[in-house]
Amino acid sequence: MIIAQDLINKIDAFAPKFLAESVDPVGLQIGDPRQVIHHVMTALDVRPAVVQEAIDKKVDFIWAHHDMMFFPAKNLDLSVPQNKMYADLIKHNIVVYATHTNLDSTVDGMNDWLAEAIGIQNVRPLKPNDDGKTGLGRIGYLTKSMTVKAYAEKIRDVFGVKTVRIIANDVNQPIKKVAVVGGDGGKFWHIAKAAGADAYVTADIYYHVGHDILAADFVAIDPDHHMEAIANKYMSEKVKLWFDKADKLSAFPTSINTDPYTYL
Repeated sequence: MIIAQDLINKIDAFAPKFLAESVDPVGLQIGDPRQVIHHVMTALDVRPAVVQEAIDKKVDFIWAHHDMMFFPAKNLDLSVPQNKMYADLIKHNIVVYATHTNLDSTVDGMNDWLAEAIGIQNVRPLKPNDDGKTGLGRIGYLTKSMTVKAYAEKIRDVFGVKTVRIIANDVNQPIKKVAVVGGDGGKFWHIAKAAGADAYVTADIYYHVGHDILAADFVAIDPDHHMEAIANKYMSEKVKLWFDKADKLSAFPTSINTDPYTYL
């Protein structure tokens, strides 16, 4: 018999909460850690459609990357879809646990998975912690030089997005040393440049930050925050690794695409 706390202990050992940024409300989001669990679903975001999928598939534990309660509810008016989602989770005894910036920083976590996906090798943390092994972002090398345009096309295809945003004075210039930060990492571009990166991959780059990047003659590629959904499969594989068949704990990624953007 596996209870939610058993899985939480495994998650915390893999991505310790002390690695999270101080303002990041990681950990238990909702539910009773003492309850028995049978089916785990991994997800980038906890949104109403994801919760409905969990209900339909008899899921009793959602392991999410993004914090569900980053913006706490100010009331429990169930006519508000977000509040109804909380009520549905409680009604159906679904525990939600989030690992956000701690999953970004840990070894073999989000940024390692992203780096692997986009062909960055021999990586090290871009913004290392004191141990030198953990930290936000990764920086390393491509196996061979590519033009900015060709690399952006590769990234577009890897993440299955319709388009990526490129910030570069010359899309035909060659690049080989690349940094990546999953999610909203625009504020770290100067760290990537100072570390010697030829290009920087991150999401949600602000308009005026883009101007600063151009003025510095640096390169950034923005494939959309939803690139982090690549973690869903890795997280479910972790759960399978931690528990054997005798534990009878299934794990699978959500099938819901939570990207809020539509590109025409």
